[in-house]
This record gives sequence, structure tokens and C-alpha cells, in this order.
Amino acid sequence: MSSQPLGKNTFPAEITNISNNGIWLLSNDREFFLSYDDFPWFKDAPVGKILKVEEPTLDHFYWPDLDVDIGIETIEHPERFPLKSR
Repeated sequence: MSSQPLGKNTFPAEITNISNNGIWLLSNDREFFLSYDDFPWFKDAPVGKILKVEEPTLDHFYWPDLDVDIGIETIEHPERFPLKSR
């Protein structure tokens, strides 16, 4: 017997680490590394603005203070999305 989860995930997405190379994002028991090479918007951003991440829909993340929104496919395969804003 398998049961389906009820309701929406109550654990919000969160940043678990910020380093000289990038940030780590935790969502739904999965952790992702976003390098500054692939996601340059975070490199010089203040910590408080990086930490304020929302997940408005499943597998879609938004940083309102930075006006950055990124889908899970972009995080998992940044090579498929080569255009970057500096």
C-alpha cells in the first residue's frame, strides 16, 4: 500500500551554505549547488538577500530582493541555459 502526500510541503526552501564558490539550496530533501560561474547574480549579493528565497511553485525558486527566479531544470542543467545577466 502506498500513500500519497497530503497538502503542500510545509518545509520552505532554504539556503544551507554560502561559500566563495557558490550557494547550496535545500528543497524537498534535495540539496543543489549553484555556482557563481553559472549563477552570477548571487556572487556579490548581500547574505540577507540570498537567504530570502521562496518556492512559489514546486521546483521553482524566487529571490524577491534580487528579482531572480530559477527553475529546477536550470539548476540541474545550467549548460542548457547559457544566457546570463551580469
